[in-house]
Amino acid sequence: MNILGVKGNYAKLLDLVLFAAATVSAAAIVIATAKPDSFGDMNVFAGVTFTVCVALLIYLHLNPDSVRARQSDTILKIASETLACFQEGLSVDTAQKVCRLLLPATGAHAVAITDKDHILGYAGLGEESSAAGSSIRTKATHATLEDGQIRVLHSPSEIGFPDSVKHLRAGIIVPLRRGEAIIGTLKFYYRHPSDTTETQVALAEGLGELMSTQIAAVELEQQTKLATTMELKALQSQINPHFLFNTINTIASLVRTDPERARMLLREFAIFYRRTLENSEDLVELMREVDQTMRYFTFEIARFGEERLFMDVEVEPGLEDLMVPAFMVQPLVENAVRHAMPQEGKLTIKVTARSEGDDVYISVADDGIGMDAEQQRKLLSPEASKGLGIAMKNISERLTGYYGTESCMEVESLPGNGTCVTMFLKDALLDD
Repeated sequence: MNILGVKGNYAKLLDLVLFAAATVSAAAIVIATAKPDSFGDMNVFAGVTFTVCVALLIYLHLNPDSVRARQSDTILKIASETLACFQEGLSVDTAQKVCRLLLPATGAHAVAITDKDHILGYAGLGEESSAAGSSIRTKATHATLEDGQIRVLHSPSEIGFPDSVKHLRAGIIVPLRRGEAIIGTLKFYYRHPSDTTETQVALAEGLGELMSTQIAAVELEQQTKLATTMELKALQSQINPHFLFNTINTIASLVRTDPERARMLLREFAIFYRRTLENSEDLVELMREVDQTMRYFTFEIARFGEERLFMDVEVEPGLEDLMVPAFMVQPLVENAVRHAMPQEGKLTIKVTARSEGDDVYISVADDGIGMDAEQQRKLLSPEASKGLGIAMKNISERLTGYYGTESCMEVESLPGNGTCVTMFLKDALLDD
């Protein structure tokens, strides 16, 4: 039976209801066709069957993991569709499309998107009185725009809808962000307060994070004049579509086997992707770059398993706050995972940062398949224009741009014996 059209929490519940009905019907048929002297046994059988079905229904209704797994899977399926919508930017048309995508998939009875002043999109109950372009009416929405807090509303008075909207009695309001700035809200409304479960709140928060990431990606493209060409290339090089889809597929595979881990990875992925797109500053703290690298590595561990990947990080005390160019460590670790992993066994990657006087050395070493001298030469050649080469070239150019021509990147590797990439930051501590 196809139940994909049934909303959110109740799809699996409907299956079990039908199963219960079929079972009890079968019991009734048995009773109807049974011999009179066996009615007592048949009544007992039917009673036990009915009791078991009711118990199963209650268990499913109270079991949040089954609902959470289904809804996490739903989020992953609609992520690519909302991303396509936001290519046009956050507008009335875009918001309305996204609301109509979310409504049948989330179990909400109405979905709305606002900017800081107006309703941009609305779908569901009360749609006729919530036209796009209308001013925001609810106090709770204004409060979330003010403080950036997620709000769970349990009564019409908390929502603050006009009297004409009578059927929506609960809601969840999630802020939409661009960096630290709040640019709007994503809202889900329900008929009953009991619909605003912990699972629904967590999924609303996850959708808000993903939408903030997607909006940031588009707005970054629209603001390229605010960043140098070199920084923009560094940002764009991180938006790897293969990594994006591999990570989504990995999380999707976990939503039923390990829903808690899937939720964690989904939230971490939203943070990772948003920070990657927003991190256009000239310099960032070394530990922020390392943290982003470790977050990336979490997704690769989930994909390949701990028996295939391991990473060790050693940062010399005192270097944590050193300001370094963004996207210098994570691309090297990503390249090691993509290009150095052996067919069998474990790939170990070690990230180290140490100082010698005022100079700093940051290295990414692996024990993978390695490369020959010709491959190393091509990586750092001026003609490098694709794949691993363009990432290495970009990092090398930024090193000399920030720290002078004495700074450089060195690659040491032997086939079958691993690779070590070392970045030399000349006088990086001179001004500290």
